[in-house]
Parts: sequence; structure tokens; C-alpha cells
Amino acid sequence: MNTELKLNNKRTILVGFAFFLICLFWQAYDSIIPLILTNKFGLAQTWSGVVMALDNVLALFLLPLFGAISDRCASKFGRRTPFIVIGTVVAVVAFISLSFIDNVQLTKVENVTPDKYESSLSIIYDANPEISKPEKATDGLSIGEAIADIFSGEMKQPLQQLYPDRDAFLSIEMSSEDYTNYVVPARSAYAWQQTVAGPSTLVFFVILLLVVLVSMGIFRSPAVALMPDVTPKPLRSKANAIINLMGTFGGICVLILGKVFGTGNAENAMMSYAGFCSVCGGLMLIALGIFVLTVRETKWAAEADKLSAEAGIDDSEPSQDGGRSLSRGEKKSLLLILASVALWFMGYNAVTSKYSVYASNVLEMDYNMTLLIAQAAAVVSYIPIGIISSKIGRKKAIMAGVVMLTAAFGFASFLRSDSSVIVMNILFALAGVAWATINVNSYPMVVELARGGNVGKYTGYYYTASMAAQVLTPILSGVLLDIRFTTLFPYATIFVALAFVTMLFVKHGDSRPDAKQTVLDAVGGAD
Repeated sequence: MNTELKLNNKRTILVGFAFFLICLFWQAYDSIIPLILTNKFGLAQTWSGVVMALDNVLALFLLPLFGAISDRCASKFGRRTPFIVIGTVVAVVAFISLSFIDNVQLTKVENVTPDKYESSLSIIYDANPEISKPEKATDGLSIGEAIADIFSGEMKQPLQQLYPDRDAFLSIEMSSEDYTNYVVPARSAYAWQQTVAGPSTLVFFVILLLVVLVSMGIFRSPAVALMPDVTPKPLRSKANAIINLMGTFGGICVLILGKVFGTGNAENAMMSYAGFCSVCGGLMLIALGIFVLTVRETKWAAEADKLSAEAGIDDSEPSQDGGRSLSRGEKKSLLLILASVALWFMGYNAVTSKYSVYASNVLEMDYNMTLLIAQAAAVVSYIPIGIISSKIGRKKAIMAGVVMLTAAFGFASFLRSDSSVIVMNILFALAGVAWATINVNSYPMVVELARGGNVGKYTGYYYTASMAAQVLTPILSGVLLDIRFTTLFPYATIFVALAFVTMLFVKHGDSRPDAKQTVLDAVGGAD
């Protein structure tokens, strides 16, 4: 007997609160951790990239492991919920604690004197002979004193005019190149000196960071696998659009908080993040509370299985050997999809993990605003993406998204501090739409090849591919950024473009284009 299936939008939104808090955390993490590592501890971009890759190294093992473990969990609260609750609580406590370790390091570097910065500048000149040592700025004021004034709150007009003497107007012209060549390296060199003198703070920071990352790794796969558990196959692309929309809202919350706290302002490079982290942690706990009080995982999963059976959908348990037997063609398509996932994450994560640093040093702008534009564009595009996906299928929609993302990153390679703000906003909006198009359709293509009993396992495959890419890309992009800051977007463009090639050969996991009766029914594509 065939029964028409309709998505329960309310339930999907409630399930989406788990993804909301996940995306909220990662947006906060990617925004401030690179800044802490480079500004407070003085790590080079390469070593900052190594630390940023730690979560992805752990994820390579944790996500498939806990995805499979949750498949076999027999808790009365469901297979996924216990992992979500425990992981979130531990992550919030550890993340807020990170900000206090950051404050300890801040006390070592915030009281900067001109002579200490002059010493740091000497390191820069010795390491980079091609950089010419600047002359005295004005009236005997050294460049070291000028730099010190920037970060002691005496900056009257950021980067262009400094007001080092409250009683006499002394201006120093400083171009963006001067800022990048002198201010940023001098600050990092001095911070690194303090880190070497007292490395225990960095050691404690990294240890606590590992606690945060392990706790997030415990529940990410179970949280994502929950949606397919409670959603019949033909509705998963649509449900995934709503889930991604919830995740986007989580990211937007962090970016708004970033504007409120000023985390993206150049003059706040040495700020305390305790308030920012505490508010982010509080929002995560609120989202978790809503999830726990409203989601009935066991009941909803059983109802989804019943609806699938009534609709004649084969979503039976896997074979006795623990896995679904895929045909040769399905295996090939699965590997190609996972390769595509790895390639576009190589490009996209390079930008997300380094953009806060790039925006400050190259574009000289608040990274929160441009990322807000990208997120807002993604939000308003979900329904149009769903309509288009329902007509052309998942594969073609993804390939269109890859083309758009390649174009956005390619043109962004030419942006500088004097580039048109309108052009910047258009490119970031295009990137937001492109990433939404890819995300809505890619994960359902992977779990389309799964059965009801091993969705967590296939979710682990998806995240293994994405995390493997994210292990490598912060390090590789960091090496290039240490050589030249402007390599970031060309690097991202190349890898995203390669994903188009691998997607060309995918033959399975696609949706079958089908006419929908309503706009809501079209959201997220069709099966």
C-alpha cells in the first residue's frame, strides 16, 4: 500500500536544535581560536593551522566510532539523545574554561612597552631581510612606540592616524602594508616570546582544547544521524534543508554576538573572550534544553518506520554481517561522493578557519559582517534551492553550487582593503548560496545508500571524508599564508573546482526529480 508522505516540519525543527548548537559552537570556535593562537600565543599561521586541525584529526576516529556505537545504543531515551546531552554539557563547560586560560595569557602580553616591541621588531627584521626598517615616525617617536600605542588603546583613527601624545597632535601615516609587515608580526613575535618564557599556559590551553574537541566529537555523528532516523527516505532532503537552516541560524547568532562584542575589530585583537564564550555556551545550553524537553526520539523513530512501511519503502535493517551490500556501481558512487565532499571541504574550510585572520590583515574589515551576509544569503536561498533541486535532482544542484562557490572564491582572490564593499558583499552572498546548495543535497546522497539500521555508520563515512580534508587544509593553507597572505582564496578555488570533476562521475544517491504540490514540499529537494 502506497501512502503519501508529508514532512512534520515542527518535529524536524525541534530535532534541528541539536544541529543549531553544533553550528553555533563551530562558528564561535573558528572565529576566535585562530585569533587567540596567533595574537595571544604568537603562533605562526602554519602552527596555528596544526592546532586548528586537531579537531579534524580526532574526528577521523571519533565520528565513525560514535556513529556506529550510537547505532547499537539501546537507551530508553533513544540511540542518539544520550550522546547529544553528555557531549554538549562537557563541551560548554570546557569551552568557557578556555576563555579563562586565554585571559591568563592575555595578562602576559597586554602591558606592552615600546622597548619590548622594539625588541620584537628586531626579530622580524632579522628573519626578513627584504623588509626595510622604518625610520623614526615623527618628532623622535619610534615605530615601536607607535605600534605599542595601537594596542594600548591610544589609536585615534585605525591604521591611518595614530595619536600617541594626548597633548600634541602627532600623526603617523601607516598603510595596510605597514600594518601587515610591522604591526602584526611584531605583536605575534612579542606574544611568542612570552609563550616561550612561560609555555605552561599554552600546554593547558591545548589540553583543554582537546577536551572540548573530544566532547564535540562524541555527539556530532549521533546528532546528524537523528534526522534520518525520524524521517522517511523520500523526505530526507527536505528535512536536511530545515536542519541546515537551523544550523545557519546558530552561526548567525554567533556572528551577531561577534558584532556586539567587537571580536572582529582590529583594535580588539588583544581583547578578553570570556564574555563572548560565556554567552555562546549559554545559548548552547538553551538549545539543548529545548531539544531534551521536546524531542521524543524513540517514539518518532518508530512512527517513521511505520510510515515507511505503509508507503512501501524498503528501509529494512542491514544484513547479518552488519552492513548493507552495495553493488559495484553504488560503491564507486559512494567513493566519488566522499571524494567530492573532501575536495570542497579542502577549499571551504581553508577559508572558514583562516578568514578571521585574513579579513583583519588583508581586507582590514570586520569578518563578522561579511560572514553575516553569507549566512543571510544562505537562509533566504533554502526554499529556492529546494524548488530547483526538486526539478533537476541532487547531483545537478550540487554541481551548480560547486560552480558558484568556485566563482565566488576565484573573484575574492582579487579583493583588497580598497576594493568595493558592494563587490565584497555580492561575492560573500554568492558563497553563502553556493554552500547552502551543496550542503542541502550532499549528506542525503550518502545516507541514501544506507539502511535504517546503519545510518549512523554512513553518517560517519560522510564526516570522515570531510574531516580528513579539514585535517590537511588548515596546515597547508597556513604554510601558504606564512609565505603570502593573499594565497588563501586561490588555494580554496582550486580545490572546490576539483570537486566538480569528481561529481561528474557519480551515478547513485541522486534524487529522482518529481513535481511537488507546494513550495514547502520542495524545500531541500526530493527523492
